[in-house]
Amino acid sequence: MRVLVTGVKGQLGYDVVNELENRGIEAVGVDIGEMDITDADSVRRVLRENAPDAVIHCAAYTAVDAAEENEELCRRVNAEGTRNIARVCKELDSKMIYISTDYVFSGQGEKFWEPEDEKAPQSVYGQTKYEGELAVQELLEKYFIVRIAWVFGVNGKNFVRTMLKLSENHDTITVVNDQFGSPTYTYDLAKLLADMVQTEKYGVYHATNEGICSWYDFACAIFREAGIDMTVKPVSSAEYGAKANRPANSRMSKDKLTENGFARLPAWQDALKRYLDIILER
Repeated sequence: MRVLVTGVKGQLGYDVVNELENRGIEAVGVDIGEMDITDADSVRRVLRENAPDAVIHCAAYTAVDAAEENEELCRRVNAEGTRNIARVCKELDSKMIYISTDYVFSGQGEKFWEPEDEKAPQSVYGQTKYEGELAVQELLEKYFIVRIAWVFGVNGKNFVRTMLKLSENHDTITVVNDQFGSPTYTYDLAKLLADMVQTEKYGVYHATNEGICSWYDFACAIFREAGIDMTVKPVSSAEYGAKANRPANSRMSKDKLTENGFARLPAWQDALKRYLDIILER
């Protein structure tokens, strides 16, 4: 089996390629230097040259606040870029896994979002990722849409690294405590995606590490696990004042994974410990 992975220089793409190779599956990792997903001709050329059995599409425009001022670019990457890939996957009869996000929902209430619940994105980022979902569903039958949230991995910037960096020059920080969800460790997610791509259990899934926390809870756990003495003060999203709207409720039901025989990801606390063991080299 040959699998082409976009966004190989990012956190998830990097781990997916490593996981596939560890399993003896041929992986072709590309980033913008090898394939500009916003260029339909580039996508067609690279995919036709490699003729993959499947594409795991990890590349995305993920700068949530910057997207509010760069809507055209964000849409070109997240929506049109995804459509370019889906179109060629259809021509090649290749499977496609599209990585989406909790931001496609309204983020309101306290319910656990089911995969087929109504979409009501509250930001440019969320809207363009949803448009990517629609493109995949419109063009393909052999697809997986996997929604994730609060991502951290060894190959890139993330909330955990930001907290550790802040601790070098601060002894007190503020973190929002009214947004709830589940962190996603890319190492764990990559294992699920490698399992999934070898099946024909198509559809829309949610995949985050198990357990719910707020960003404040997550920050406190990071410092506690890293053995760093830090005062973390909770604030509201309104007080924090980010440019883009963030979902207050990113709780997502993962029952569909279980129903289709896929292993759920481990608890986020366990994932955080394993991650810190690596990046702190302990």
